[in-house]
Amino acid sequence: MTEWAMAIDLDRCTGCEACVVACRGENNVPVSGPDAVERGRVTEWLRVERYLEGTFPEVRMRFKPVLCVQCDNAPCVKVCPVSATYETEDGLNAQIHPRCIGTRACAHACPYTVRSFNWRQPHWEGTLEQTINPDVAVRWKGIMEKCTFCIQRIRRVEEEAREGEREVSDLEVQPACAQSCPTQAITFGDRSDPESRVAMLFRSPRAELPLEELGTGPRVAYLTQGEWSGSGVPAGSSD
Repeated sequence: MTEWAMAIDLDRCTGCEACVVACRGENNVPVSGPDAVERGRVTEWLRVERYLEGTFPEVRMRFKPVLCVQCDNAPCVKVCPVSATYETEDGLNAQIHPRCIGTRACAHACPYTVRSFNWRQPHWEGTLEQTINPDVAVRWKGIMEKCTFCIQRIRRVEEEAREGEREVSDLEVQPACAQSCPTQAITFGDRSDPESRVAMLFRSPRAELPLEELGTGPRVAYLTQGEWSGSGVPAGSSD
């Protein structure tokens, strides 16, 4: 059984946010705008967190892309009262948008804070409407949404492989974030294949699973950075 997974090398990430822009364009994620940001109502499937390491004057900025980790034991699936969020046959945490009633129970259960609630009806002005991806539904006001590993791209490659009577090759599926990363910090593939690039990275001594102690079974692994003196402190912290 296919196990789609992602490995993110934090030593390669420069914080350019090309992945964020690509994710928005591919998945029809609207720009929130200053008013929504002031109210804390940002819609995003992928964000880049910033951290400061070291002490002045030896300070270094670190970056960490954060997205849905597609848990094998997903808390969001267990708490949804209408089963709008579910697990696919290949282990992805998918969302049935027409079924969602906006209770936000899934967001409260998610320890990774990677789900967004649609506070307003999405709108693209003028010619921006022509940038809407026809392969992805435009979600509406009052429902939850999140990263899906660009499932539309996964299914397209799988269909092409079936038509060609062949197997999906390693690195053939490229989510928008991985395709756009200029430093190739994001690797995506089938973790069940021990010879795949992503499976090898999961076995790396640098690989860490986010909040692994919670037992959610994340399918996103972070490759830790090189040595740096001083403790990591989130940017903007008073500590």
